[in-house]
This record gives sequence, structure tokens and C-alpha cells, in this order.
Amino acid sequence: MAIPPAPDAPPASGASVTGAAPAPHHPSGPWRDASLAPGERVSDLIGRMTLEEKTAQLYGVWVGADTDGDGVAPHQNDMVDPVDWDTLITRGLGQLTRPFGTAPVDPATGALALARAQRRIVEANRFGIPALTHEECLAGFTAWGATAYPVPLAWGAAFDPELVTRMARRIGDDLRSVGVHQGLAPVLDVVRDLRWGRVEETVGEDPYLVATIGTAYVRGLESAGVVATLKHFAGYSASAGARNLAPVRAGARELADVILPPFEMALRDGGARSVMHSYAEIDGVPAAADPRLLTGLLRDDWGFTGTVVADYFGIGFLETLHKVAADRADAARVALAAGVDVELPTVRSYGEALVAAVRDGAVPEALVDRALRRVLLQKCALGLLDADWSPLPPVLAGSDEAPAPETVRGTVDLDTPANRETARLLAERSVVLLADNGGVLPLDAPARVAVVGPRADDPLAMLGCYSFPGHVGVSHPGVPVGVDIPTVLAALTGEFPRAAVRFAEGCDVTGPDTSRIADAVALARDADVCVAVVGDRAGLFGRGTSGEGCDAADLSLPGVQGELLDALLATGTPVVAVLVTGRPYALGRWADRLAAVVQAFFPGEEGGPALAGVLSGRVNPSGRLPVSVPYGPGGQPWTYLQPPLGLAGGVSNLDPTPLYPFGHGLSYTSFAWEAGAPVPGEIATDGQAHVEVVVRNTGARDGAEVVQLYLHDPVAQTTRPHARLVGYARVPLAAGEAARVGFRFHADLASFTGLGGERIVEPGELELRLASSSSADDVRHTVRLRLAGPQRPAGRDRRMHCPVRITPVTG
Repeated sequence: MAIPPAPDAPPASGASVTGAAPAPHHPSGPWRDASLAPGERVSDLIGRMTLEEKTAQLYGVWVGADTDGDGVAPHQNDMVDPVDWDTLITRGLGQLTRPFGTAPVDPATGALALARAQRRIVEANRFGIPALTHEECLAGFTAWGATAYPVPLAWGAAFDPELVTRMARRIGDDLRSVGVHQGLAPVLDVVRDLRWGRVEETVGEDPYLVATIGTAYVRGLESAGVVATLKHFAGYSASAGARNLAPVRAGARELADVILPPFEMALRDGGARSVMHSYAEIDGVPAAADPRLLTGLLRDDWGFTGTVVADYFGIGFLETLHKVAADRADAARVALAAGVDVELPTVRSYGEALVAAVRDGAVPEALVDRALRRVLLQKCALGLLDADWSPLPPVLAGSDEAPAPETVRGTVDLDTPANRETARLLAERSVVLLADNGGVLPLDAPARVAVVGPRADDPLAMLGCYSFPGHVGVSHPGVPVGVDIPTVLAALTGEFPRAAVRFAEGCDVTGPDTSRIADAVALARDADVCVAVVGDRAGLFGRGTSGEGCDAADLSLPGVQGELLDALLATGTPVVAVLVTGRPYALGRWADRLAAVVQAFFPGEEGGPALAGVLSGRVNPSGRLPVSVPYGPGGQPWTYLQPPLGLAGGVSNLDPTPLYPFGHGLSYTSFAWEAGAPVPGEIATDGQAHVEVVVRNTGARDGAEVVQLYLHDPVAQTTRPHARLVGYARVPLAAGEAARVGFRFHADLASFTGLGGERIVEPGELELRLASSSSADDVRHTVRLRLAGPQRPAGRDRRMHCPVRITPVTG
């Protein structure tokens, strides 16, 4: 495989990258003393800095960013100014933007180029402070040759926080190994409209699922020493009409009870050290200009002490898109006052424009110092202010001299067997068996298999928008993908070595051409079973059917893929639909005619083998839907979190009931649920109850059940969702095995925003529903509980998580 050369980076001028960074001419002082408290060190340093040196710590620089086309960020081409690198770094530099994620680069030579750039930054600025380096890591380190994991929507489908933590730790270890300090993930937006292009980047439509899975990711990334960045704070996913970057008209209760809890849990329980503001405007106020959000709520109420970084060009958008700032200096004033500490991806407003505004008295220097203190405290925590800091990342540690790029190229593996094993497990656990109408699955040694569809033989079909091959690699067609990605066709051919597996594409993902459907029909007619692999093509800004800026007008399958399914079904051959998508699509048109339906949400580089394993039965599916699957393509927005008025009720001719509900998923084995120990009928409004169920695998195969705990509040002072998830457990069981699943339910989990606008726990009747999905038809046991005592506030110290314990049952 051809390996890309080193990236275009500032020349190293022949300097060695070994040894301690600060050169002898750098001043010392208490700020260099690692034995002092971080706050004392930072205060000393701030007092020594000029205004230009202060502002230089508040922005990043994007070396190699494209200014001719759309690139990898919205408006990149008209928001990136030329940078005089040699002059700029004499003041210092806050951040380096995506040295690995801008163009294909061999990881080892990229680490070497980064180390040399850091050496130049350190030697050029008066205090010898290096830059903090950040990268995208939504579904893996977005770098050439790095493992492409399943997208976050697949994490939600797996209902497996521990595995997500393991994945995130691996991502964090890879980032740190090459010198990266900060990862721009996870996305904690809760899906509000399935047509939104970035649904694939979210964990799902339920705030508890998003919160727990997102917090699990944060724990893993932070445990590797990488700063996790929560995004997009807040409301981005609730855009009007599901248009990317559209205004948000969510009410205060939707924000408080649906949008914000995942961020709060990831900060409190996960320990995330950074937050990225949203592009959204809520009720006319852009997030980047909202001090109530970024300071009042985030810092004063929640106690956050880390950094708030701008979504790319978000500060400039205050001027160019939102029109709440007159010019660059005004945008800097508004953003700093709101609480945005760092301008990303490159300097525009926080540079010369900010310096001039401070000197003119338009911006108080105290705002600069406030942001600077947060930035330097973070650099201090990362060791970037220490006298013995070295630019050498771990992969280059031990070198006496700076190696030549050709001697290190190919020596760093970011797609190790251990990484791939984690990717495989997550892919397998995320596949959802939606329907098996005729008992066709698992396939039993078929002699002739027709594999058709535009997603069957394309490696990129497995990857989301923020994978490196999909995000950056598509702009470099001459460069290899960098990782091995078996297609569904290749994996099925390997899974059934004795079968005649034949392929016809049938149609493209998009476009009106139906001329090749006849070939697919002929193939299906001559087969024992037809596997139709349909779905999305991930892309950016309209270049795909899913991804950032790729919003959908409705939830019909893209292009003529629906016509392809109709034609295949007309052959009479059993058709198994395999959907590889970034969002759910309306399937009601084929619900009773397909032999089986399998859903995968961009399952990553090991997705092909995972899907083949599910089809063959080598893998028993255990994924559950993190989003509802609609019956028809219209009627959006809709999620399962509806009050009674939002459900079907005979007052409209439109029925919003989904075809497959949130939490739904089938297995090749069967499970019996038995009620556990009785629960006291009453607890205090600050009390807790132990709720349990015994689950037994009554089938002949090993499998995993996902036990879901839902809360139903029959009467409350404001309307409440008919049911909402408050706990869950993935329970693996061998055939014949049983386990006791116990949830420790605290009254805080019933809290909501009351009439007065504050979060409360209200006395009254509740129902706790142990269920296999959010549908009332799938409730296995109901526990009625009364909360007794006074109404009480539920503030920042409330319990947000429902602990679960799984114990084997013998006999």
C-alpha cells in the first residue's frame, strides 16, 4: 500500500525535536514551577504577558486549510485568511488545528512534522509555550490509516456503555501517541427530526441513552489524557425543518428536559474538560453570543471550569450569518462576553481585530484575561507549561536526533488488531434485526445467493461522514483508503464459501437511472435468497445523502432504491433488506413483503463481516433501535418522547405511530422475563426503590437481551412524555442461562421542569415499566410507585444515572 508523504507543515529549519523545549532565552519564574498550584502559576504568567501574547493563546491556526473550495468545514474557502506563520508564532499560539485530519499523511511522518512545528512555536515565542493540538475523533481518530469505528448512532444501537468506553480509550491512546491533546467529540445532540443530515453523528433520540453512552465515551477519551470536547452546545439538532444550521425554536422545557441533560451528565460524571458551542440560534440568540448559556448555565449553575471552544468559524458567523455583530472586532467582543474562550479553526476575530478593540476600549481586557486563564490552566494540566516538556510524542520518544521522514514512514500503526477487534465487537452488537417475517434468517447454507444494491460492494458504504476516508480522503482520489474495509459482498462470499454468491448493483444510491434494475431482478429470480443492500452515501454539504449539510426532504429511501426493492419483491424470491444508513428510513411500504429486515448504522471498517455474521447466524443480533423507524416518509418531526397529545388519538387523519419503536430489536433466541422481588408501593420524593426482573434465555442459542426501564407519569403539573427511558442493561446469556437484573431507581430520575421553570420532583403516582422497547405492547412488567412527601427542587446534585446490577441465577 502506498503511504502518503509528510504533510505540508511549517519547515523545521533543521532543528532537532528532542530534549526539553524551552530554550535558554525563555524567561523563568513561578509559572514554570510544577510544585506550585496551577492557579498560582497561571496568574504569574498572565501578569508577564503583553496583550498580543495574551490573544495569541486564544486562537488556533489551520495549516494547509484549503481556501479554494468547500474543504471540510462550511464556508472554509471564504473564512480562512493567509497566515504569516513566522511572524504569528513570535507571540505564541493557542492551538494547532488538525495536522493529521486535513490531508492524508503517514502517521509517523505526521508526528514528526508536528513535533518540528511545535519546536518552532516554542523557540519563536518569548515564554516557550507550545500549542495545544486538536483533532476530530467522532468515529475514530480522523487520520489516514486510523481505525474507522462505527458511528455514534451505532453506539446507541449497541446499548453497551462499557464497550464504548473501551473504544474511546483506544482512540485516545492513538491520539496521544502522535502528539494530539484534544479530541472534538462526542456529539451529545439528541435527535429531534430524523431528516437532519447529522443524525448519524448522534447517539439517538432519547436523552438518557445519549447521556449515558456519551458519558461513557468521555470517560474513555479522558482516561487516555485527551481533552474531550462536548458538542454541539446546545440545541443544534432541533433546527427548524431539519436544515443544518437553521434557527431553533425549542421551548425552555424541551431544552431543559431533553437537550441539556446529556451535556450535564458528561460534565458531572464523565469529567469532560471542554465544550464546543453550537452553530444554532435559539429564540433569536446564537449560542456563541449567549452568556446565559455559556456562562450562566454552564459555569455558574453547573460549575464547569474548562474551556469553551468555537465550532469552526462560529465566531465569524456572528458577523456573516447571524448578523449580531458588525465586524470582526464586534464578533470577538460578543463571543468573549458570552464565554467563548478559543477561536477555531484559525484566527479571524481573536487576532489583530481583538487587540485593536481592547486598545480602543471597545473590549475590556478583563474578558481576554478570563478566557486566557482558562486556556492556560488547561495547558498547565496537560504539562505544556512545564520546564521539561518535550515536543516528542510517545511514538518518537527515545530518539537522540530528529529522524528523517523516510526512516519513520510506516512505523506507526493506528489500526492495530486490538483496535479492529473492538471495532468488530461494536459493529456486531450494533446491528439491529428489525423483522424476520418468514423465519428466513439466519440463512441456512443457501446454494445460490443474489447480492444486489448500491451499498453491497462499496467499502465507503460502511463509513460515516466524519471518517477520514469519507471526510478527507474523497478529495484525494489517488491515495489509498488506508485501512482494510471488507464490503458486505466480500464478507458474504467468505461467510458462505460453498454458495454461488453473485452480485448486481441494480442502481446508484442517488439519481433516477433504473436501467440496471433488470439485471438485479434476473439475478434474484435465479437465487434461493436475495440480499438487498441499500442505504446512504455519507458526505459533506450535499455531496452525500447523510452527513453534515446533507439533510433530507423526507424519509424515503434515496434515489430509486425503493423501486429496486419493489422489483426484487416481485420475483417471488425471499428478499432480505439490509439497510446501511446514517438515519432510519420509512419502511412501511415493504413491511409485510420483505422476508427480513436488518439495520446497520454506518458500522465501520468491520461492518461488512458483522453483517455477514448476522445473516449467517454466526452472530446473534442484539442491537436495539436508538431511533424510531417511521412507517411513512412524511409526518416529521417525531420521536417517541411524545406527551399524550402527540400520540395517535383519532383527532387527525395522520397516525405518527412508528413502524418499529425506539428500543426495538429481535434475536435468534428467545427470552422469558419473570417479575423480581416486590417493590414497596411508596417512597419519599428523595427516596429510592430497587426494581428487578429475572431474564432467562429460553432458546437454543447464546444471545443478549436489552432490558429497558421506562418511566410513565400519569398526572403532572406540565405535560410529560407518555414514556421515557430511565435505565437499561445489556444482558448476555448463554442458552438456558438466567440473570437477575436490578435497577436502583431514585426519585430524582422522575424530575422535570415544573410550572415555575425549575427542575422539581413532584409527589404522586408513577409507573415503572420493564420493557423490551418503548412500545406499550412490549411492556413485560409494571411497577406502580407513589412518591410521597413535599415537592422538592432537583438541582445540580441530583442523581442522573440509574445504577444496574446483573447477577447470575442458578437453578
